[in-house]
Amino acid sequence: MVVPQPEGPEAVLPRNRVIATVGVLLALALTSIDLSVVGAAMPKITEDLGGLRLYSWVGVGYSVAAAVILPIAGKLGDLFGRKPFLLTGLVGFLVTSFLCGAAQSMTQLVIYRGAQGLFAGILMANIYTVVADIYTPERRAQTQGIFFSVAGLSMVIGPPIGGVITDNLDWRWVFYINVPILLLSVLAIMAGVPYVKSRFSWRDIDFLGVALLIAGLVPILIGLSLAGDGHAWTSAEVLILLIGGAVVLVGFFLAENRAEHAIVPLSLFRGNQFSVLAVMSFFTAFAMMGAIFYVPLLMQGVLGSSATFAGSLLSPMMFALMIVPPIASKAITAVPRYRILGALAMALVAGGLFLLSTVDTGSGRGSTVVAMILLGIGIGISFPMATIVVQSAVAKEMIGVGTSQMQFWRMIAGPVSLALMGSILSLQLGRDATAADSVPPAQLADALHTVFLTATFIVLIGFVATLFLKEVPVRAMPSMMRRKKKPQPGAAGAEAAPAPQATEGSAGAPGTVRRTEAGEA
Repeated sequence: MVVPQPEGPEAVLPRNRVIATVGVLLALALTSIDLSVVGAAMPKITEDLGGLRLYSWVGVGYSVAAAVILPIAGKLGDLFGRKPFLLTGLVGFLVTSFLCGAAQSMTQLVIYRGAQGLFAGILMANIYTVVADIYTPERRAQTQGIFFSVAGLSMVIGPPIGGVITDNLDWRWVFYINVPILLLSVLAIMAGVPYVKSRFSWRDIDFLGVALLIAGLVPILIGLSLAGDGHAWTSAEVLILLIGGAVVLVGFFLAENRAEHAIVPLSLFRGNQFSVLAVMSFFTAFAMMGAIFYVPLLMQGVLGSSATFAGSLLSPMMFALMIVPPIASKAITAVPRYRILGALAMALVAGGLFLLSTVDTGSGRGSTVVAMILLGIGIGISFPMATIVVQSAVAKEMIGVGTSQMQFWRMIAGPVSLALMGSILSLQLGRDATAADSVPPAQLADALHTVFLTATFIVLIGFVATLFLKEVPVRAMPSMMRRKKKPQPGAAGAEAAPAPQATEGSAGAPGTVRRTEAGEA
């Protein structure tokens, strides 16, 4: 008599689940810290290497590379399993961390930092998806909340860590310090994350889609970054990049309609949950990036605060991002009409931006603190909610694509936010304003009033979208996916593919999962 083997997350041994979780959390903490820790070291880096004109490109190259690779890595994880891409991302991140620390010029640092962004994107696309592979739906929401809490904590401690390392050691150790932690993460993921034997081969990869997506996104993101860095929207370099990228993306969407294993299955966008939550993810990240970039300017240029105090004003938002996600994740599983939580999140974000738009030279600092708390709570609800609900709403073989798409829309919101807000600020102040201290505080306050008020109305689009969200169960995912009609691939509520048969390895070894259906995770 053959004893049935457990399926899906149930096949993962408890000890391996713990080891895998530790390894993935270490990777998440490093990639989250890495987004903010380098900023604190940049003044010292430019003092040592020179190349001040390339200052912003250290961050731009990293962000563009990470954003472009996210949807690609998410799809490949669905086809071939998460483990090889987590290990590839970690090893690549380790090597590029060493290269960044050893850079001898700003040009080298920009190149190495761009390469590091590629591997960071591979990790981002698969970190949150691993939770769906190793945890049951009942535990998944709570675990995702913890993951987002760790990400929030990492963003809080990133700048102070960067400052301490730079002041007491050397800026190069901002990158070298990653190496031992990355090695621990590699060992934990090797031991704990299940290996998935896929029936797919490299011939099943949508290479045309990959090429068109990269060729379309890179110029658009660079064009947006240039617009946010002071270039006019009508300048030749910005227009050529934006129009050229848009034309290529049209070709990408046409190609994806015919691709058997499309990098971005367009059927996803026909699903209510995916479409609404992509909009919500974009606009919350839009607001977060705008606040991170312009609140220090508001505090220094309008209220006359020091740079240190202005930077500390971001802490209330970051601490909220650390505390709120586990609570929000629990609430999502307990509240049937959780679209109310989504609407509340967007209302809080819009309220925080509106409060910032009222700050003038006579305002106290308290209203800014309250605004940052409102933003942090709203974002702390929105981010885990998007991931949790999408993982329950898309078909099982699309979990990696759906999860990475939420990350993708958050990533591209950054350059869009900075480009749009920067253009509004420049329009209000005039092209002759070269620095904050050259603009009278009252004039700067009026300009930032327009910036934040415009952002408020833009974010309200996300609020309206959440009102149309159709709830799906976030606990019993398999039963939710069953439909009587023939399923549409990737559509919300599509029938789940049969769960993979799992074979437990020897005692203490991670189980090996054999892929029995096309694309099954």
